[in-house]
Amino acid sequence: MRIIPRIDIKNNYVIKGINLEGLRKIGDPKEIIENYSNENADEILIMDSVASLYGRNNLFELIKEITKEIFIPITLGGGIKSLNDIEAALNSGADKVAINSGAVENKNLISKAAQTFGSSTIISSIEAKKINQNKWEPYINCGREKTGLNLFDWIKKVQDDGCGEIILTSIDKEGTEDGFDIDLIESAYKIIYKPLILCGGCGSIDDVIYIKENFEDCSVSIASIIHYKKYKIKNIKEKLFL
Repeated sequence: MRIIPRIDIKNNYVIKGINLEGLRKIGDPKEIIENYSNENADEILIMDSVASLYGRNNLFELIKEITKEIFIPITLGGGIKSLNDIEAALNSGADKVAINSGAVENKNLISKAAQTFGSSTIISSIEAKKINQNKWEPYINCGREKTGLNLFDWIKKVQDDGCGEIILTSIDKEGTEDGFDIDLIESAYKIIYKPLILCGGCGSIDDVIYIKENFEDCSVSIASIIHYKKYKIKNIKEKLFL
């Protein structure tokens, strides 16, 4: 299991919200990312939270700066809508890209990206919101817009198109710190055969342990509990791998 800090950035600040709304400033991205790297995070997920809204990713220069000092894998997401965007992200020093809105708007993007850059470089980022019993809908633009898609149909498509991993974020649980969305995870897990990164709702080390003990080949992306210094990454890893 990988422990992956999620860093959402807006206007040069790390921010955090609840249900992807009500954003609050946390601090300086470079300092926070360096700190998590020093605490032995396995990877870092960096998301430009308004990139899709404004049609661009502003973090390429930040990635260039960060990768001079940090040598763990970095995934960059937000506003990745073309092969040129992916190339720019990788050239800036990112190891992988996370694609959400761009894949919904261009249904061939993931397949073309996987063919061009290799599956291991392409992560499908899916933000899911519950619609009714046993039905979830993927959202785009950082949880702002409905897609009209069925979550399970979309998961099947991105896997068939060759994504290397899936980041599954529960909009309903994101930022709440009251536990991962187990209903969503159990339902999606049945059809996912790619490595899965779970995001949204982690509030304690016990939440992480539950995922490790009940779902094989899953990693977790966490934010609130480390941003607000409830836990340190090294403490989580020590407890996980006792």
